[in-house]
Amino acid sequence: MAEQVQQPKRPPNGGVGKRVWRKLRQPLVQSGFVKHAIAWTLARVLRFTYMTNRIVPGSVDAKDAHAALTPTIIALWHGQHILAPAIYPRRSALVAMVSRSADAELNALAVEKLGFEAVRGSGGRDNARHLDKGGARALIALKKALDGGSNVAMIADIPHGTPREAGLGVVTLAKLSGRPVVGLAVATSRRKVLEKTWDKTTINLPFGRMAVMLSEPIHVPVDADEATMEAKRRELTEALNAATAKAYAMVDQPQ
Repeated sequence: MAEQVQQPKRPPNGGVGKRVWRKLRQPLVQSGFVKHAIAWTLARVLRFTYMTNRIVPGSVDAKDAHAALTPTIIALWHGQHILAPAIYPRRSALVAMVSRSADAELNALAVEKLGFEAVRGSGGRDNARHLDKGGARALIALKKALDGGSNVAMIADIPHGTPREAGLGVVTLAKLSGRPVVGLAVATSRRKVLEKTWDKTTINLPFGRMAVMLSEPIHVPVDADEATMEAKRRELTEALNAATAKAYAMVDQPQ
């Protein structure tokens, strides 16, 4: 009987490289210098992606929309919002709500590197009465920005909830501020969809075509009751989904 040759044992937990990376990762993540460097790089990548994608006919002109709608509330879907800060007119005021999670800190820094302001909070709870203190403070800050003439941006769907279904946070801000909500969708012909993420996060790639679509403004009465709020939430969901579908259809049609 032939003698069996024992295979060399692999180092546990993926080898020396991974063990070293685990030891280095936490200090890097906690380093302010590293975080700002990554955010600066991300902001430059977003600008480059925007500049190298050709706008398709029929897209909304961001500058014209800004002039016509300001101040307004811009609503976006999770995972479809990555390129949005880059298309916003430069040197124009914008305040964006960014999640308070540690993972979203780089998003907030990148928004600031692009010249805009970020407030941390989560306004997408199922019921406006259940907003936590952080979310309530963020909504107050966003209302103050609207009162001052700035546009604000919010993610409409609830983190790790049902993707592409609006929560009441955006609708609540519209009620409190008296300003309308418009759904914004940005799509590129070249993209990478992270299929395993809950929201199908889409990374826009350079050197393709880009479409920008807005929904019609949605107004929420200042005296809206729960039934009206729910109806407006559904209206926003349908309008933003329609704008998203149209943007993808525009960039995916044969040339």
